[in-house]
Amino acid sequence: MNEEELDDYEREAELSLFREYRDIASQFRYVVETERRFYLANDVDLKRQDAGSDFYFELSMTDVWVWDVYRADRFVKSVRVLTFKDVNVEELSAREFSLPQELALDE
Repeated sequence: MNEEELDDYEREAELSLFREYRDIASQFRYVVETERRFYLANDVDLKRQDAGSDFYFELSMTDVWVWDVYRADRFVKSVRVLTFKDVNVEELSAREFSLPQELALDE
């Protein structure tokens, strides 16, 4: 495989990952970003842990999707991260789901 073919493969893999993210993002409640990974999760628990004169963050998530192009299965039951670096947790806005009128059940 030459360098151009490798670049094309990596570009297609990233595009596929972005499309997957776009399609499933609405199924999750939180977006979580650490120095190493990007996650979508439905439950997030972030705790500061003191360690002598320093501290670290303990991040626990359940029902998780992991942004990783080389990972075979990006859906994970639970993830635990320990880090001294910044952690960003954002709650996504709730999206109302309603059936189109032609699919609504008449009572």
